[in-house]
Amino acid sequence: MNLHQLRYVREAVRQNFNLTAVANALYTSQPGVSKAIIEFEDELGFQIFVRRGKRIIGLTPPGEMVIGSVERVLMEIENLRRIADDFAAQDHGTLVIATTATQARYTLPKVIAQFKEIFPGVRLKLLQGDPGHVAQYVMHGRADLGIATEVLSEQSELVTLPLFQWRHVVLVPREHALASVEHLHFEQVAAQPLITYEHTFSGRPKIDAAFARRGVEPQIVLEAIDSDVIKTYVELGLGIGIIAEMAYDPVRDSNLVALPAGHLFGENVLRMAIRQGSYLRDYAVKFLHLLSPQLTRARIESAMRKGTADDDSYGL
Repeated sequence: MNLHQLRYVREAVRQNFNLTAVANALYTSQPGVSKAIIEFEDELGFQIFVRRGKRIIGLTPPGEMVIGSVERVLMEIENLRRIADDFAAQDHGTLVIATTATQARYTLPKVIAQFKEIFPGVRLKLLQGDPGHVAQYVMHGRADLGIATEVLSEQSELVTLPLFQWRHVVLVPREHALASVEHLHFEQVAAQPLITYEHTFSGRPKIDAAFARRGVEPQIVLEAIDSDVIKTYVELGLGIGIIAEMAYDPVRDSNLVALPAGHLFGENVLRMAIRQGSYLRDYAVKFLHLLSPQLTRARIESAMRKGTADDDSYGL
């Protein structure tokens, strides 16, 4: 058996057993993929894929066991390369970060600017998507780090650690009747048309849960994945907005007033995620430390050994 066969087998599972998609993803031919998989099964002495005619449609019971070993072998090979790269060129390479639009726009810019001053030779790549896609990017090895609020801690293939807590704010135009309210009440928010995040983004589940607990149906008139879009329509008077507090800048958003809403919708936790068993290069650890000073290599490696975070302290 060889590494090409292992990569084809792993990619077949990732591509939902579509061998044409496997060939496209790995820049090879579909017949070549099929041949390599058959040769791999012949060497093992049993079939790892269920077939319907010439198509593979799933994993056999022994195949379920094999794919776990294939993932571990390929991950360790990737780790060896990263370790070698660390010693050969400690300040050069590529760091791929998967995150949501809100974090890419509001949380990461200052950290990235600091990071580039320290590591000018490291190329950064941001993959943006909803929290579910962020988790998939990391689990499939397309990203070194995942940064998001939702979903990450629910994935057993990932090790996650808290970065910091954040809250929502209610956003209103300066001339709005709520603009001068000192302590916002839930009934005041519920009586208004609302503009907020699409249901998988930026703490939206906490917003929905707050309404559900009170048996109230929110008057949501517009949903978006981007905080700037929400602010635009609040300025137009379409409704009041509920956004992440880090997305409001009193200077840039001078036409709007942000009212604290943590007491209404609760606390949210921004988390980072890495794959179980993966190796983080030194500059990746430094990036996390810049983002949240309590994240040291010792703490990250401790979480990796345990397969989870040590605790939920945030170092704030």
